[in-house]
Amino acid sequence: MVESKYRWRSLQLRKAVDIIDGKRSPQMVLKNATFLHSGFKQWITANIWIQEDRIVYIGEQLPAKDENSEQIDCTNLFLVPGYIEPHAHPFQLYNPHSLAQYASQYGTTTLVNDNLVLFLQLPKKKAFSLMDDMKDLPQSLFWWSRFDSQSQMTNEEELFSIKNINAWLERDDVIQGGELTGWPKLLAGDDMMLHFIQEAKRKNKLIEGHFPGASEKTLVKLKLLGADSDHESLSGKDIYYRLLHGYTVALRYSSIRPDLPLLLDELKELSLQSYDSLLFTTDGSTPSFHEQGFIDVMIKMAIESGIPIIDAYHMGSYNAAKHFRLDGILGQIATGRIANINFLTSKEHPTPVSVLAKGKWLKRDGKAMYENAPFSWANSGMDPLKVDWELTNDDLQFSMALGMKMENAVIMKPYSVNVDPSVEELSEEHDENFLLLLDKDGKWRINTMLKGFATKLHGLASSYSNTGDYIVIGKRKKDMILAFNRMKEIGGGIVLAHNGEIIFELSLPLGGRMSKLPLEELIVKEKKYKEIMIEKGYPYIDPVYTLLFLSSTHLPYIRITPVGIYDVMNKTVLFPAIMR
Repeated sequence: MVESKYRWRSLQLRKAVDIIDGKRSPQMVLKNATFLHSGFKQWITANIWIQEDRIVYIGEQLPAKDENSEQIDCTNLFLVPGYIEPHAHPFQLYNPHSLAQYASQYGTTTLVNDNLVLFLQLPKKKAFSLMDDMKDLPQSLFWWSRFDSQSQMTNEEELFSIKNINAWLERDDVIQGGELTGWPKLLAGDDMMLHFIQEAKRKNKLIEGHFPGASEKTLVKLKLLGADSDHESLSGKDIYYRLLHGYTVALRYSSIRPDLPLLLDELKELSLQSYDSLLFTTDGSTPSFHEQGFIDVMIKMAIESGIPIIDAYHMGSYNAAKHFRLDGILGQIATGRIANINFLTSKEHPTPVSVLAKGKWLKRDGKAMYENAPFSWANSGMDPLKVDWELTNDDLQFSMALGMKMENAVIMKPYSVNVDPSVEELSEEHDENFLLLLDKDGKWRINTMLKGFATKLHGLASSYSNTGDYIVIGKRKKDMILAFNRMKEIGGGIVLAHNGEIIFELSLPLGGRMSKLPLEELIVKEKKYKEIMIEKGYPYIDPVYTLLFLSSTHLPYIRITPVGIYDVMNKTVLFPAIMR
């Protein structure tokens, strides 16, 4: 079923056979190529013929006809399959195209993407049309289908209906369900989520978990209910129990969970005889985390930790293709597979000097070839925001005695507010801030206090959030309004104001969530945002993820959501949203 999306037309297949019979020239010949053969699990030397987007021959022979072929001498190079990111969140300020374009410069040519933003922000027809357009990119993009919002929404049941979920699962490029951030509901008897899992299984899709801190007993139960994989291992022990019970395990190295060095260290104690069920993921890291690379960075770390070289490369490519049942078309250099090939200067250095994706050069001798990967967002439905209502002083009335205290960048606990929240401006002598969540349509608001976010931040407004609603934070109400108004003017984004002036803005014109900038430029902007936030007293590692997860109920203990201040552990609304 997955292969039908790539299957050549009959005429193309006949042309490929004609090449083997010497009647036609292949488009490209890679001569004297030393490459990783995943079937043999060995490095071998051969000639590789490529026609359009696929490998048509590997072996000792050169084509009988080659007058129209591009000839590439691969002597002194080492070729490996294009890397695969099995768990991408392609909406972390960047967009699916800009992420794929950037990742491919470092050899990651296939990404399996979260669909949550498309699911929540676009009608199905628009979302599916956008995904269809992305099939024409040289990178290979696949998707997973969410079964819940990862928050508490007033229209959750309407959005995540059987009809909507089935429509997503019917698509060939949607290859798994999940991730199961709502697994506590599943274990508590949520038969709707179990139905979604069963439907995904019936359609031959996989199920990805999200099980941080799960006990062995919990892992067993979730395996019995249909989970196939998980990326939330925090220790060698976590890896062991997941492997023991038949999970595929993605090892993570991300901006908020840079766990890979520890995991590789503790892997040694397991004395594994096989690494075939292990993958790598960057798990939706924010832009600047990718400044040095992508999956290639993780492969290098694995090699340096003592993982056998071929296993390290397979963890970044072949193992993922096998897990997703895509190994008939991806994940290895072999006849009939898509021509996703990385060219390395040494086996120990996985960052490629040249990259082929679907037979097109995306990088050649260290130089980016971006002209092969254009993409238009016109008519995508991801338009700049148009906010036709005003934020007023009446909205900035704070009287709640209970606030949210940051334990780290993403974990929030309830606390008793100790300052007078009725003032126009809070002191910079403490780390408490006004926090406001606003319905994107202006219908409701939730006001509380946020402790631990910053000491000197006067005003922040963000359309970047888990639910698509607007976040306003700060110590000075006038600057909070100023930041919000500027966010409106630029069609969505993250804006900082201080003493009546805008001191930073990042425009997110794609639905208020994503930038159109290439990642190279976006990294510079995000680093500037982090720099200013640290100057204003933000004490943690990722202020972007803090904004994203303020409403995310897959994390403890308290969240600000569209239904109100929500107690995650007790599954209750402590203070409901107020109608404006």
